[in-house]
Amino acid sequence: MPMNVQSVALAFGLAALTACSGPEPAIPQGTAALGDPARPVAAVAETIVTTDPEVNADDPVLWADRADPSRALWIGTDKSDGLYVHNLDGTVRQFFPDGPLNNVDLREGFVVDGKSYVLIAAAERARFGIVTYLLDPATLEVKPYGFIPTDMGEPYGFCMGRRGDAIYLMPNTKAGEARQYRVTAGPQGPAVKLERTLKVSSQTEGCVVDDAAQVFYLGEEDVGIWRFDFDPAAPATPVQVYAVDRKVLTDDVEGLTIMRDGGRTYLIASSQGDSTYPVWQVDGGAYTYKGRFAVEGGSIDNVTVTDGIDAWSGPIGPYLEGAIAMHDTDDGDGRQQNYKLVDWRDVKLALALP
Repeated sequence: MPMNVQSVALAFGLAALTACSGPEPAIPQGTAALGDPARPVAAVAETIVTTDPEVNADDPVLWADRADPSRALWIGTDKSDGLYVHNLDGTVRQFFPDGPLNNVDLREGFVVDGKSYVLIAAAERARFGIVTYLLDPATLEVKPYGFIPTDMGEPYGFCMGRRGDAIYLMPNTKAGEARQYRVTAGPQGPAVKLERTLKVSSQTEGCVVDDAAQVFYLGEEDVGIWRFDFDPAAPATPVQVYAVDRKVLTDDVEGLTIMRDGGRTYLIASSQGDSTYPVWQVDGGAYTYKGRFAVEGGSIDNVTVTDGIDAWSGPIGPYLEGAIAMHDTDDGDGRQQNYKLVDWRDVKLALALP
């Protein structure tokens, strides 16, 4: 259930007690998961890489031209090798061999030399920094933009946010530290200014910024989901949204994303330990659990042990109300990982959402 700030210490204490209580029981997956049964939703598309038999996928992000949603891209990291840019049918458009990239995100309206681009950025785990790219919305071509070093150790998780005209990069670490960097176009590439540091007690990765509500969500893998006020001048105080209970949300807490539909806002998480995706409707500071789904059934293989997820709100390609992309740790051969896509209309039907 939702918790307030006074419950933080109790949550940490319970997490520590659990960690010391011996081996944990095996966790059933998908529709056999403990707690509230996950409703099955079939994947409608998957990424296909034929040039590398061992893609080490992790985190996807979607983009569509709002004036012509048939012009859409599906971007995903290979945390050994670099960044793939896919068409929405899963075929490869471009590949950037930029090393071990973990989490990726993007924001529109980043102006360089008077031209508006989509800024794409990903956490880079070897050089301890952030790699950036520019997507030209007129041509759908992506080009390298620049590397941003950090001094925070390995930037394990990553997401982006917008506050007015300002775009922010939000890397986080296995030590539970998250940073809020404002990024601008400098004379030689991206320039950043650190505006705030945030902290929880243990390993983090998945995060998402709700730009409309100005809320930053951070997943603490073994503990739960936290929220922070996104205003850099606000107190850096975490408020717990939902704690790991192994009924609705099972450790590890991985990807987080926001879906908007018909005036409603939904927070969706990757509950990696049981391969499900719990969904909460967000109303101010209240979070109403609406059920959870698992990606299984249909002609495409089932999705298991997901890391990153990303939702696109509104039309994208043939998916008229939106879509969700997620990492799949096993594409059926025990080696290849990839990304799957589900139609938001199918999720709504499975969870009886309005």
